[in-house]
Amino acid sequence: MNPQHVILIALLIVSIYKTCSAQILPGAKQIALSHADVAGNEDVFSVFNNPAGLSKVSGTQVGIYYSPSPFGLKQLENGFGAITKNFVFVAAAAGFSTYGFELYKENKITLSFAKNITENFSAGVSVFYHNLQIKNYGNDNTISLTFGCNTNLSENLILGFAAQNITRSTYGNESNHIPTLLRTGLSYSIQKNLIVHFAFEKEIENPLSLRFGIDY
Repeated sequence: MNPQHVILIALLIVSIYKTCSAQILPGAKQIALSHADVAGNEDVFSVFNNPAGLSKVSGTQVGIYYSPSPFGLKQLENGFGAITKNFVFVAAAAGFSTYGFELYKENKITLSFAKNITENFSAGVSVFYHNLQIKNYGNDNTISLTFGCNTNLSENLILGFAAQNITRSTYGNESNHIPTLLRTGLSYSIQKNLIVHFAFEKEIENPLSLRFGIDY
């Protein structure tokens, strides 16, 4: 393939990735809620969103997510896997993700830790190792950090916050190649099996967005 075509395809994929990143985060439940559950995401996939949620997972949990062609585009193929275990004093998790196709591929591995600081406050951090491969142009690697915390405002109301890529890491000399996202939101339990989620998300170079979902 012509090298110029490779560059154009890579730029197109990066553009789509930054525009619809919420759609390629893992979890069928999370996607159904439009990732509004930053305060109520308490399963193994918290490792990729708000690691503080790992502190609420009991025992050991494993998750696998695979999407072969988001929006009908095989070039956006992505997959995720994670495992978490809650020990006596801390919850630990490891995960991986892959995104792209043979011309453009992004891979990540992560290690996360979370802890209940008090009865009503928990915090967590995820360390990501990123690898970017562009055919005929080599590869690059970097490390980023994601921090998250949750606090119970009442028995039925949780406030959550997460900052993705707080290190502003990027590949090479390109700025904002890896999005820096700030998320905050509320999860309110109306009754035992009915939870309403609200969240605000701000990517450094994009407008503020509002997300909403109902978990029943």
